Amino acid sequence: MKQNGRITIGDLLDRSAGRYPQNEAVVYPEKNIRYTYRQFQHECNKVAKGLMALGIKRGEHIAILAPNVQEWVITQFASAKMGAVLVTVNTNYKLFELDYLLRHSDATTLIFSSGIKDSNYLDMVYELCPELKNNMPGRLNSKKLPMLRNLVYIGDDPRPGVFSWDEMITLGEGISDQELTARQASLDPDDVVNMQYTSGTTGFPKGVMLTHNNLVGNAVSIGQCMSFSPDDRLCIPVPLFHCFGCVLGTLTCVTATATMVMMEGFNPLKVLEAVEQERCTALHGVPTMFITELDVLANQPFDTSSLRTGIMAGAPCPIEIMRAVVEKMNMREIVITYGQTEAAPGITMTRVDDPLEIRVSTVGKALEGVEVKVVDPVDGGELLPGSQGEVCARGYNVMKGYYKMPEATAAAIDRDGWLHTGDLGIMDENGYLRITGRIKDMIIRGGENIYPREVEEFLYTHPQVKDVQVVGVPSKKYGEEVMAFIQLREGAQVTAEDIKKYCVGKIARYKIPSHINFVSAYPTTTNGKVQKYKLREMAIKNLIIDDDMLGTA
Repeated sequence: MKQNGRITIGDLLDRSAGRYPQNEAVVYPEKNIRYTYRQFQHECNKVAKGLMALGIKRGEHIAILAPNVQEWVITQFASAKMGAVLVTVNTNYKLFELDYLLRHSDATTLIFSSGIKDSNYLDMVYELCPELKNNMPGRLNSKKLPMLRNLVYIGDDPRPGVFSWDEMITLGEGISDQELTARQASLDPDDVVNMQYTSGTTGFPKGVMLTHNNLVGNAVSIGQCMSFSPDDRLCIPVPLFHCFGCVLGTLTCVTATATMVMMEGFNPLKVLEAVEQERCTALHGVPTMFITELDVLANQPFDTSSLRTGIMAGAPCPIEIMRAVVEKMNMREIVITYGQTEAAPGITMTRVDDPLEIRVSTVGKALEGVEVKVVDPVDGGELLPGSQGEVCARGYNVMKGYYKMPEATAAAIDRDGWLHTGDLGIMDENGYLRITGRIKDMIIRGGENIYPREVEEFLYTHPQVKDVQVVGVPSKKYGEEVMAFIQLREGAQVTAEDIKKYCVGKIARYKIPSHINFVSAYPTTTNGKVQKYKLREMAIKNLIIDDDMLGTA
């Protein structure tokens, strides 16, 4: 297969199923659901025909709102086979956010489950579309959402105005194999196949348009960096609505004909049980997931000897946590992928054969077919190795643009095709990149630039610190001060003064946190990313205001 991934996702699945038809494709250990590649291909074809029977044309938008259930994985490949654009919906969305996404994305179809612990999707759907109760399935005429026609419910109990999953499949029996084959053959690798909405901290979310070429090319590179083969079994506890799940996870497995061991949601105990029972060779997760898994392992033994590799990504990866995962979870070839949704998502990655020091201290080198440079954030000029600036990327992986947002697209991708990430980084003379923070997260204290990541990495070396997040808070005297939110290890007896004393003589005085808050948890997105802007809001609201502090944000 060419490195740039000039193949559609549907053709890729067919190729893998043809090569290793009896290899396990998808496993749900909690439900004992198992599909070989041939069986999985067959299921995807049935659902692709069902979508066609609903009248969905090439290029139409299908939204999916569900946790990591089997129907999600099947829909990912089925929609790609019949030429629709899959719009992935954050499972944490509430009514206002779902309304915005369905309206902005022009989705004609919504596939949804009953909900998750604190979100009832059924109630949300009927509140958005009360007309459903008086409509036949497939004939929705919504005042709020005029583009939305079809609703498909992942469940057995009948619902008014809504197709059940099985009803959709039954409808698909009227579509011939030849019709599906013709539709699949009409698709182009440069067609948009996936749209994900970024969870920005300002403004409304933007729909990132990703093509077959973007995604398959990235998945091929990811698999190569991990030395993936048909013998690998990847445990996927990260959400599928994000690139980490549906590109670095499911799609990367299909490029290598490896096995997807799926978790419907994240639970560290169940993840470790799955790794042990299914003899997983790889495990994905954001740092907070690995931290909780390590906590479980400290009190309860699990056999993780089958693990070899996996990806830690989605947020800055603390060096001490990386080392602990290598030592205590047997993930001697764990790697880091750096990127963002707009880059499908991988930009750089460490390789399994990189020295451990490189794999714990950098985010690796550019993926094959991707160019990376570091530029001056002010004038855009390329910087020499060792200089800190904004990370930019160019290549097959860069998105087609933001849906219906040409100005935002032009602001993100310059005239020469470079994607400006908004991340700060330093590249060494060998091309290895270190991410030092977000441009907007930089703290300026009395004219000194402070990068939270640097302070965080130092505080991780304290033996009683389990996790730490650093933000800037307002100060009349200095403009901003450093504040650290620290999670301590169980049973630790440490004061704020102890932490400050630990810093003295080891980091510059202006970098030592002026304020320290001990917490049990952080506000996070569903992807597991810590929401630093919320920590800053909490800090400003809760700080005891002294003579040096501003009274307002």
